[in-house]
Amino acid sequence: MKVLAVNGSHRPGHNTAAMLNMVLDEVKAEGFETELIELYEHEIKLCKSCNKCLVKPECSIKDDDMPMIIDKLLAADAIILGSPVYFGNVSGIMKIFIDRSRSMHMCKNALDGKIGAALTHAGLRNGGQEMTQMILERFLQCHGLHVVEARDPETGIFNGGPLGTMFDSMAGENIKWKKDVSEDTLTAKTCSSLGKNIVRLLKQK
Repeated sequence: MKVLAVNGSHRPGHNTAAMLNMVLDEVKAEGFETELIELYEHEIKLCKSCNKCLVKPECSIKDDDMPMIIDKLLAADAIILGSPVYFGNVSGIMKIFIDRSRSMHMCKNALDGKIGAALTHAGLRNGGQEMTQMILERFLQCHGLHVVEARDPETGIFNGGPLGTMFDSMAGENIKWKKDVSEDTLTAKTCSSLGKNIVRLLKQK
C-alpha cells in the first residue's frame, strides 16, 4: 500500500513539508510505501473552465505535470494534503491543484473509498488554520475519501487537529516566534497521531 502526501506550500521543504514528513514517518515505520509531492516544483496550469470533464472523466490540458500527479493520486491508498494559510485559505498552488482535480470528480468520483487527511500551518496561533483545514477536508470528502481524525482515540484530546503555528509567546508587545515547526511539540504530537491513525485504517483495508 502507498501513502501520497501533497504539499501546497510555495516553500518546498519548509514547515508544511516537515509536518507532512512527521505523518509519513509513522507510515514508513510500519513498512508502507510513501511519497511527498511538492506542488511548487511542478508545472500545473490554470483550469480553463472548458468543461470537458463534465461529459468525460479527463482534462483537456495535457502538456503540464497534472496528468502525472493524477496518476499518483489514483495509485495511492491514502492521500494527505498540506497547505500553509494564505489570507485564511489554502495557498495559490494548492487551489490550482484543487481546481484541476475536476476530471476525477465531475463524471465519477475516481478517488472514492481512499483514505484522506489534511494538515495546515500558519504564522499566527489563530491564523486561519481551522478554516483552511475545513476547506481541505471538505475537498477530500467531495472526492469520496474517508477523512482521518488526528486524535489518538485512546487518550485525551490535545488539539483540534494538525494545525501548526510559528507563534511561541508574547514578550511585552512583541511576539516571540518559533524557529520552525520542529519546536512546535503539540503539532509534532498531533502529526504523529495522524500518521498512526492512517496506518491503523490501512491495516483494516
